[in-house]
Amino acid sequence: MNNEYQPDLITLIDDENIEHNFEILDTIENGKGVFYALYPVFDSAEDSLKDSGEYYIMEVIEEDGEEQLQEVEDEALLDELSAIFEKHFEEMFDDIDDEEEE
Repeated sequence: MNNEYQPDLITLIDDENIEHNFEILDTIENGKGVFYALYPVFDSAEDSLKDSGEYYIMEVIEEDGEEQLQEVEDEALLDELSAIFEKHFEEMFDDIDDEEEE
């Protein structure tokens, strides 16, 4: 088994210029745009334990010629994307479980 997993990390800066680190869990690219499922990365194990375990869905937009991420505000689109991401996550974990059984 190869244990050389390296997470795909991204740092976002909020409106108050505070940096937040996230792991990119998955990406969806379809006719409606490009979307990331992001999970917060914490500096301490204690902070990780306090977290709700929720991930965030962000949309890639272009602003002033640069790619940026913004929250998905359309509830119907957010529900649709959540269902797709959840299905991807289930498939990924099923594959991992299958590999461990071998």
